[in-house]
Amino acid sequence: MNKSTLHSPKPKNRGTSSMPYLLMGFTGFTLFYIWPFILSAKYAFTDKPANGIFVGLKNFIELFHSKPYLLGLENTLYFICISVPLAMSISLLLAMLINRVEKYKAVFTLIFMIPLVMPSGSMVFFWKALFSKKGYINFILSSIGISSVNWLESTSSIYVIVLIFIWKNMGYNMILFMVGLHNIPKMYYEAASIDGAGAVQSFFKITLPELIPTTVLVTIMSIINSFKIFKEVYLLTGNYPNERIYMLQHFMNNMFYALNYPKLTTATCVLVLVITPLVYFLLWFERRQRE
Repeated sequence: MNKSTLHSPKPKNRGTSSMPYLLMGFTGFTLFYIWPFILSAKYAFTDKPANGIFVGLKNFIELFHSKPYLLGLENTLYFICISVPLAMSISLLLAMLINRVEKYKAVFTLIFMIPLVMPSGSMVFFWKALFSKKGYINFILSSIGISSVNWLESTSSIYVIVLIFIWKNMGYNMILFMVGLHNIPKMYYEAASIDGAGAVQSFFKITLPELIPTTVLVTIMSIINSFKIFKEVYLLTGNYPNERIYMLQHFMNNMFYALNYPKLTTATCVLVLVITPLVYFLLWFERRQRE
């Protein structure tokens, strides 16, 4: 046995070397997210921010008797149930189509990634020019004999917001699905083809089951991003839009300007209590399917 073998350095423990970075991330997340939320959550159980007295669940009861809150909750749930499945389906379809392209795949991918880097403020002018009362859409409709639609100030506004959400998020979701498709071994499809399986059977028996981890991630990210659509809605319609697109964020934003912090923090706590079990269930489902 030579000396180089006797005195060879021991391999480093990679898990130990990553602990400081994980600890720094967890510390920052606790200081800037968890701890401020805990401090502000106490307002949900008091009657006023300063020198308030404990009122138990009174704020929660009043919240679910508030018509603006219930309207925002209904519209938000309706928006999520429509926009998230549509955006995911279109993104998966695009990912599968681009995945089959041999040439200019990077170009097509880049085109669909453009909405991610475009500022929301600059795009507001485009959406207003497109969907305003005298916008391009109504001009086209009137030219073929169809009466104009007040897209941003009527019940049709919800479909404009769904379109904006899909346009803004399909590129990001598409990239995630493309990574998931790339990780599926090609031998699965070759074996299915030998057994006589068609494209539809391969999709439901191979593609969808293998994409479950990616689908769970895309679902979680899409739900989170659905709450960020408030920025576009606010820039397009202001504090008090048509009641069809009055979201939870409108209610919380108005409570902030009214200095009604008990109702604001109560609505935040309810939102956290709803989203946390949902995310946990999705992660549990993904882990169980993988096992």
